[in-house]
Amino acid sequence: MTPQRVPLAPPAKRLVLFVADGLRADSLFKPDDNGTVRAPYLRSVVKESGTWGVSHTRVPTESRPGHVALIAGFYEDVSAVAKGWKENPVEFDSVFNESRHTWCWGSPDIIPMFAKGATGDHVYTHTYPPEREDFASTDASRLDTWVFDEVKNVFFLHLLGIDTNGHAHRPMSKEYLENIDLVDAGVAEIVSVMDDFYGHDGKTAYVFTSDHGMTNWGSHGAGHPSETLTPLIAWGTGVQTAQRESSHKYDDNYLKEWGLEASRRVDVNQADIAPLMSSLIGVPFPLNSVGVLPLNYLNNSQHFKAESIYANAVQILEQFRVKMAQKKETTLSFLFTPYQPLTDSKQLDFVRNARTLIQKGQFDEAIRYCEDLIVQALEGLSYYHTYDRLFLGSSVVLGFTGWTSYVVLFILKTHASLRKPPTNSHMVTERSLGQMFLCIGLLVALFLLVQSSPWTYYIYCLLPVPVWFSVMREFETLASLIRSIPSLPLSKCFGYFLLVTFGIELLENLLMRIHFHISDETKEDICTAKHCIPHQKFAMTLFEQCVCNNCGATSDPLPFIQMVHYISTTSLCFDPASVYCFLTVFNPFIMGGLLMWKVLIPFIIVMCTFESIQVSTQLSSRSLFLVVLVISDLMALHFFFLVKDYGSWLDIGTSISHYVIVMSMTIFLMLLSVMTHILTSKRILIGRKRKMHFR
Repeated sequence: MTPQRVPLAPPAKRLVLFVADGLRADSLFKPDDNGTVRAPYLRSVVKESGTWGVSHTRVPTESRPGHVALIAGFYEDVSAVAKGWKENPVEFDSVFNESRHTWCWGSPDIIPMFAKGATGDHVYTHTYPPEREDFASTDASRLDTWVFDEVKNVFFLHLLGIDTNGHAHRPMSKEYLENIDLVDAGVAEIVSVMDDFYGHDGKTAYVFTSDHGMTNWGSHGAGHPSETLTPLIAWGTGVQTAQRESSHKYDDNYLKEWGLEASRRVDVNQADIAPLMSSLIGVPFPLNSVGVLPLNYLNNSQHFKAESIYANAVQILEQFRVKMAQKKETTLSFLFTPYQPLTDSKQLDFVRNARTLIQKGQFDEAIRYCEDLIVQALEGLSYYHTYDRLFLGSSVVLGFTGWTSYVVLFILKTHASLRKPPTNSHMVTERSLGQMFLCIGLLVALFLLVQSSPWTYYIYCLLPVPVWFSVMREFETLASLIRSIPSLPLSKCFGYFLLVTFGIELLENLLMRIHFHISDETKEDICTAKHCIPHQKFAMTLFEQCVCNNCGATSDPLPFIQMVHYISTTSLCFDPASVYCFLTVFNPFIMGGLLMWKVLIPFIIVMCTFESIQVSTQLSSRSLFLVVLVISDLMALHFFFLVKDYGSWLDIGTSISHYVIVMSMTIFLMLLSVMTHILTSKRILIGRKRKMHFR
């Protein structure tokens, strides 16, 4: 792809980007209860010298994807969470990479990722030690003080103090609100330093925004307006000055609440900020950006605006072309269906007509024409992103139903042959089953080695065929077996199966009632109580953390169950603050491990019950395992249709985790069976022996 640059001279030579991590729009714009405005310097910019609005973020509302949208102009795939939002899953272009020089100050979690993706060594980063990001600290505003003290050059300032104070003390706390005033004063100081250093040459543009907001209870990641509505204020060279406006197109009542009814508000999507910054300083638009240049923020000629939106449209169209070419390479030519509104000829017509309008001086028409082209190109990108969804989904469904049918027939055939004398046919069936899946595994391994061929993709989709072939063979064998047996001993097995499933369901319902059947008032009390230790600024030593993490597993059963009940009821709010008593320095993997340990505890209890029923009734472990396997596959098929690649981090993560957990249920149950066998089976057998001894 070729970088798209505006052929006209840019208005600014330099740009300063302030990102106040975790700052909500209403926390900045809304006056206090007594009418006192917060952040007086930024308030004066809004009313007098700049353009402002609300930046609408996409979920997941997390720092990593928020900064990628701001600086690179695209919404990062949620797979980046596997890297802890710290490493780049793939390298990407950004405004920093396209600039001549960029200096960055801020958090070690955010700053380094833009230097790693840059070509060359022109992105310079300065970060404070990770240990400073402590949720148990008295006041996290010192993180922002460090940034302002360090900056005397050019110029990305990542201000994490607001976010940290919000997590630790909540957005309505004194610490959070006072941190906003500190940031406001710091911004005013940096602007003064910049003007003095460059001799008030009038060539500096400023952008102030946030990566995401925060809920009232101090969390983010989902799609609540308090998390997705962030402030955007731009001022300086090339930015439209404050405009008066009596009628507004926004009907969300925020203008009246914030006392800004007379000021023009211009809302944007978060990814639109990247092309805005590129246009102000005249660097090419980031290659992967899907942002649309917000022209109302620019104070320049219509010619400059037309050229800028034209470069924006061509840049997005180039992405569409690359995506279409990639899809062509992996699809057989006679099966490929292009996106009809943007065929090759229509693409050439769009670009040629837009260029002609600009050359004729019809700038307003050219702007509208380019905006239409951007809409079509973005829809085309979405078309190719989801091009194979139906075909692959159908193949997965056929594979699931075929395998499930085969296992069900195998179970029925096994129990139908219980009353017949043992023959070698059963061994032959098991051998053929193993050979079939061995062949499938070898085929998959072979196809992984020839990924360059488009035929590989279609051969993958043909893998359910041998499974269904085996299903038909097993069905014929079972039918002949049923015809030869007058009665089948299936009623007893079915009764045992109902007993097992009823017991498991009863226990699960009991745990769910304990976990969720609590009044809203109690939930609020729990959410407040579980934060008492962080609020008291109390952090455990390493020895104390180890003791607390292991005391549950080494205690007696009754206290252990009480601990399970306490942990379950004190984690009703989706919030990492529930593990602050063990770890206060941000570490997503350790925190996630502690949360996963809480999730595993109910599974262990359910498996112990399952094991006790199996041992007490002396059922066939293989048959029960296959029954559970069938249920797991049916559940997996159900959750497959519920997987999401959009929405909040909570929604996406929940849908994917449900599918992955059910898919891995087989291995998971094997590991749990070993544990529950140690905890349950031996005790039941010992109890039987003692009972027999007393008799």
